[in-house]
Amino acid sequence: MSRDMTSKRPSFTDEEALDFHSQPSPGKISMAPTKPMGTQRDLSLAYSPGVAIPVLAISEDEDKAYDYTSKGNLVAVISNGTAILGLGNLGPMASKPVMEGKSVLFKRFADIDSFDIEVDTTDVEEFISTVRNIGSTWGGINLEDISSPDCFIIESRLREELDIPVFHDDQHGTAIIAAAGLINACHITGRNMEDLKVAVSGAGAAGLSVAGLIRHLGVKAENIVMCDSSGVVYEGRTEKMDQFKSAFAIKTSKRTLAEACEGADCLLGLSAKGAVTKDMVKSMAKDPIIFAMANPDPEITPEDIKSVRDDAIIATGRSDYPNQVNNVLGFPYIFRGALDVRARSINEEMKVAAAHAIAELAREDVPDEVAAAYHGARPSFGREYIIPTPFDPRLISFIPPFVAQAAMDTGVARKPIKDMESYRHSLARRADPAAAFIQGVQAHCKENQRRIVFAEGEEPAVVRAAFSFKNQGLGHPILIGREAQVQRAMEQMGIQPGSLEILNARLSDNNPLYTDMLYSRLQRDGYLKRDAQRLVNQDRNVFGCCMLKNGDADGMVTGVTRNYDVALNDALLVLDPIPGQAIIGMSMVINRGRTVFIADTSVTELPQGQDLANIAIEAARGVRALGFTPRVAFLSYSTFGNPMGERGEKVREAVAILDGMKDIDFEYEGDMNADVALNTGHKLLYPFSRLTGPANVLVMPAIHAASISTKLLESMSRATVIGPMLLGLEKPVQIASLGATVGDIVNLATIAAFDVDDVHTS
Repeated sequence: MSRDMTSKRPSFTDEEALDFHSQPSPGKISMAPTKPMGTQRDLSLAYSPGVAIPVLAISEDEDKAYDYTSKGNLVAVISNGTAILGLGNLGPMASKPVMEGKSVLFKRFADIDSFDIEVDTTDVEEFISTVRNIGSTWGGINLEDISSPDCFIIESRLREELDIPVFHDDQHGTAIIAAAGLINACHITGRNMEDLKVAVSGAGAAGLSVAGLIRHLGVKAENIVMCDSSGVVYEGRTEKMDQFKSAFAIKTSKRTLAEACEGADCLLGLSAKGAVTKDMVKSMAKDPIIFAMANPDPEITPEDIKSVRDDAIIATGRSDYPNQVNNVLGFPYIFRGALDVRARSINEEMKVAAAHAIAELAREDVPDEVAAAYHGARPSFGREYIIPTPFDPRLISFIPPFVAQAAMDTGVARKPIKDMESYRHSLARRADPAAAFIQGVQAHCKENQRRIVFAEGEEPAVVRAAFSFKNQGLGHPILIGREAQVQRAMEQMGIQPGSLEILNARLSDNNPLYTDMLYSRLQRDGYLKRDAQRLVNQDRNVFGCCMLKNGDADGMVTGVTRNYDVALNDALLVLDPIPGQAIIGMSMVINRGRTVFIADTSVTELPQGQDLANIAIEAARGVRALGFTPRVAFLSYSTFGNPMGERGEKVREAVAILDGMKDIDFEYEGDMNADVALNTGHKLLYPFSRLTGPANVLVMPAIHAASISTKLLESMSRATVIGPMLLGLEKPVQIASLGATVGDIVNLATIAAFDVDDVHTS
């Protein structure tokens, strides 16, 4: 990864920063109830008298608090403001914006509820007493920005006196991420941990914790030379020593950081800007590993390192250089794993497990979401990518299982996880609300290995999607394109030749068969045989659909380089609608745990009454095939005739058409406003409504309404949108949007494979 592949540090004015924290409301966090509070009964259950029941249960067994309160998903972020970021001792209230920010990170990255506590004391015993007395409120405590050596004493005592995880992130967070990077740096340079010679610049909280953790990874104690502002920490030294530094004192004649660097394999910087010189770097061993992690400015810049060494593996604490040692890679997921087994503590084994998990993830192929953070460039495991980026969506489902397993193995878990695979799936759902749906579809695809055509096979995103589709075991991908171009794209991505099947439409042995088949279909529509031949030779969508029509493939995904309408018209040259069904586009929208399907989002611009009825039937069929029970609402600006209008009449006509049909096997109602259709209590106002619950299939009065509403939900809320999924063709074809990501293409290819089983053969 070159410098231009990294994200630039954010640039903003002081006023912008203040506005961000003050507008539209002060601060960055708020509380939202998880239960309904709309009626007197709700309030009676939430408070008096209903709350007495769980109170009595918890009084008999305090562990029941995990079952009846939010304790099991709640972490406190606690500080006294004595070491705020790089700003020093500014007091507890000045630390509040930072602590709120930490709480936001817990929620954003691991779906952990969190709030901040600022303790107004610098007295260690008073701090410990305060936190101990309120500690049982939470499932875990994250200590933050507490100066050294007080932080060691505070954490150690609270770990002993509380029966929940207590974790000082300034120590262990940095240590875990640095250890993960070191594991991979050793992997790249062919080193063994037990042989590693390490110099450490900085004997504060982070430096001592890093040194302690790498000893657990196998680095010998005598090979770690710890240095502070007074030089090497050696046996017999008395100046600026304490019990924590003394644990790392070794027998050595070295007295300075410069001497410690001579012949060292690794330099870990956790001190201050300028602490390391070029001469120190020059004196290190071949392929030196240099982690200059001081913030905001490293001990030595990567530019200075590279000016004297071209063989160094470099990491910093900054986002504008490769290999950022960022604590957000660790603490959310470590707590997630600890909370999910109701751990009594976070021990060394759990930290080591987290480090190995992070290191392993960096060696995996990088998804689109990560590449987006590098402005489209795609890092791959190597000297300039040894640590995953915080933008990697896989972190939530990858790291916590390692931590949870270590907690179970070491006996600190109150509630062991019995099915780790199901646990991984549940974690993925926390980060991405679409994950549960996709996982169910993928399970079907893995059982029925279908052949899926990737029509635009020369496009890099399509090649990568096909490779991902195959690697996930979802089916057999077939790339349509010229072999040389596809192979060139594969080589650039590091994909081995022969890994993917490639078909050149122009050179296919099936050309004559496909041409005759297409000509017999189009000859009365003004096409000559040479026109059919040209389409088969030159139009990959047509060729791919001919494969489907002839049974040479099971499904197809396209659309990355062509407008939706063009791709659909290409498909319709070869394929027919399923008899008695309508061709529609349907989008799946998932937001805050709620799923709705919107139709028609891509095919019929201004549907008439019969069109709307057909759309509803096809949407209900597709929704049921995807594992949902359809409840269809025909949406309008009117609700049951008030007010009336031309589009409203079309909607009412559609409802009347369904009323006259005998074989309708799903709930439907309309005309309705969206707020009525989605309201769980709409029957209170409209008791005649036939819907037994809120609608989950929304049939829009026109394509512009469907498209606009879907895009608004995707852009202005946290909604995840899958689709539009194309339904109603005799063979499954899915059309991506122009410039779709690899993830989008894989999802649609998966849906195409799923359609074969659950829509078209049902």
